[in-house]
Amino acid sequence: MDQDALYEELNAAFFKYKGIYFRAKYTSPEVIDAVEHMEIQDGDVFLVTYPKSGTVWTQQILSLILNEGHRNGTEQITNIERAPWIEYNIYNVDFKSRPSPRLFSSHLPYYLLPKDMRFRMGKIIYVSRNPKDVLVSMYHFYKLNPSLKCKIDWEIFIDLFISGKVFGGSWFDHVRGFYMHKDDFDILFLTYEDMKKDLRSNVLKICKFLAISLDDKAIDIVVEKATFKNMKDDSLANYEFLSNEVLDKNKGAFLRKGIVGDWKNLMTVAQNEMFDKVYKEKMGDLPMKITWELNEETAS
Repeated sequence: MDQDALYEELNAAFFKYKGIYFRAKYTSPEVIDAVEHMEIQDGDVFLVTYPKSGTVWTQQILSLILNEGHRNGTEQITNIERAPWIEYNIYNVDFKSRPSPRLFSSHLPYYLLPKDMRFRMGKIIYVSRNPKDVLVSMYHFYKLNPSLKCKIDWEIFIDLFISGKVFGGSWFDHVRGFYMHKDDFDILFLTYEDMKKDLRSNVLKICKFLAISLDDKAIDIVVEKATFKNMKDDSLANYEFLSNEVLDKNKGAFLRKGIVGDWKNLMTVAQNEMFDKVYKEKMGDLPMKITWELNEETAS
């Protein structure tokens, strides 16, 4: 493999702006700057994640909670339209005309979110996922990028991820930033692993945070439709509607396994030990409990 050729392709596919790497074809520095001045309404809900942390899954959950028509199957609207990306508005959604409560998605770090959010306007639901599974998921995601023709070496990709030279920047900085600045926002922290362990209790937690009251039947529908298996088969939720110019689905599915602990299938013992050391150095002082693996037969 020509390593220089890979780096050349990566530099063409992504650009770095204010410390973060973005997909060059779908946004620009001007768009990201404009997000800072986005007008926020009190009822706005922002789903914020580092890439490959359960974003699409949580979009589905929030869409089902906020939209009765989605629960009842009476509205044929994709999740990317229900929860458009503020930094990647590829469908040119008119944010201002959206009815309240408006739902948005973002991978932006805390310091690039709209300024109004610092006045605790709008609500943020922040979902994190253990970084080893994020690393593996992102590695497979990169393979779906149609603009990358070179084979992506796993060893090299680990180095890129740890150094933050990937789409979304540094996982460590992204998660740390929101935890350290949590008092700046009206924010609910969730984890991918907790959602896998007990989806229903997390749906109830979201409802409480958003001050939304759903009866037991509605909660049951949300939980059922938001299981990973059902969502993966839902054409409105699984992002298979994106063209091959955005994601080359001939190389694999956008939604893969959705399990906790998939990193064990790819990382060597040495790589795992090295990653543990880096994690301890960068995150060891935070009161975060990471679930690295899960017996999913016992999860509900």
